[in-house]
Formats: sequence, structure tokens, C-alpha cells
Amino acid sequence: MDLSDVEAVIEDAIPDSDATVERARGKHDDDHLAATVVSPAFEGERLVQQHQRVYDALDEHMTTDIHALELQTYTPEEYDEREA
Repeated sequence: MDLSDVEAVIEDAIPDSDATVERARGKHDDDHLAATVVSPAFEGERLVQQHQRVYDALDEHMTTDIHALELQTYTPEEYDEREA
């Protein structure tokens, strides 16, 4: 599965999200990915709920196309604070 396809699946499923997906560092397999997802939909959710949203979005791709996913999720405010 192409990285831009993974981003599109996430962005289509999570309102107003911005997903960046790349190959996981140090991994040489195409199915080990790292994703950063920013969405106001995460507001008020615990980290585990945010991650579950992403896993739900990827659904069957998590068992067929993606073996492992390193995941970071943020609200826009959290992401901006991180960048400051």
C-alpha cells in the first residue's frame, strides 16, 4: 500500500485530519510505518481513544497491508505547542 494511500484512508475517516505517513526508521520492511495524525476530532479524547480512531480508520489494512504502525496523535493545539 502506497504511503499516500494510507494518509488518504486516515484523512477520509477522521474529520479535518492531517496525516503524515512514512516508513518506520530503522525498518527495512515496507509494512512497518510511522504516522503522525493531527485532528481537532481528538479534542477531549484520551491517547488510547485517539489511537483507536486511527486503527479503526485503517481497519483491514492493519492485517493485510500494514504489519506495524508507530503512531503519534495530536490536537492542532498540541501539535503547535510541540513545534514551538
